[in-house]
Amino acid sequence: MQSNDHTGPGRQELAYLPVPLPKEPAKPPRLAALREALRDWWDRAWDVDGVLYGMWDDVLSAPDDGLRHMAPWLRTVLMVAGVSLVVLMAKGAGEVLLQALHQILTAAPKVQVGVDTSNGVAAVVDQPVRTYIAQHSAGLPVAASTVYTLWLLTGITGLVLGFLTRNNGVRAMWTAWGAATVFMVWRATPDTSRPVAAGLAALAWTLLSAIALRGLTLRRRVIGRPAVRPEIHVPVPYPVPAGPAEQHPHGSCPFRD
Repeated sequence: MQSNDHTGPGRQELAYLPVPLPKEPAKPPRLAALREALRDWWDRAWDVDGVLYGMWDDVLSAPDDGLRHMAPWLRTVLMVAGVSLVVLMAKGAGEVLLQALHQILTAAPKVQVGVDTSNGVAAVVDQPVRTYIAQHSAGLPVAASTVYTLWLLTGITGLVLGFLTRNNGVRAMWTAWGAATVFMVWRATPDTSRPVAAGLAALAWTLLSAIALRGLTLRRRVIGRPAVRPEIHVPVPYPVPAGPAEQHPHGSCPFRD
């Protein structure tokens, strides 16, 4: 009997046959997928019911609707932009004002505070104030002339703004400035002439207060009843005479008691 075994010494028998695996489909690149998603969103947003189409329609109809009836999101954007512009302008103006004030204060004349730099009646108040500032501003980081300039600017501001605006805060500043001035005159004036100098300072402050405190009254406002004007007549309609149907208590009603 002939054997069917054809395996030779140099041939190896395979236990199983290799099965070809299916190839996975190639994945599109991530950038291409993202670009396609953005393109789809853009197309849907510009449809009739899309987000961008509605926003663009709100922008086009804003001039006809006005600020009161325009879309809320557009009104919010305009308000935020306006507030931002005002803040930027206020910041720039504040920097300019601070720089100008710094230049004014630093350009103040380097007067020697505490000596006779004025004459006349004004020297009765001015010289004691200069002396007091010179004695009590030695340890400050600003010069005594700068403090004196600030004192003058505060008084002028309180006098002018109190007359123009009638603001209670400005009037309180003017009152505090005058009281501080009288105190400085009292402390820096020699003992022999202290009462006279303080009295003149208080008198000058009182006269100027008639301008700064213009219109100020301590009387309480009394709100009375409205005055009766006899010349004002209110027309009263005349009564209309009743007809035959209205004279009877039942009128024209067929049902009676």
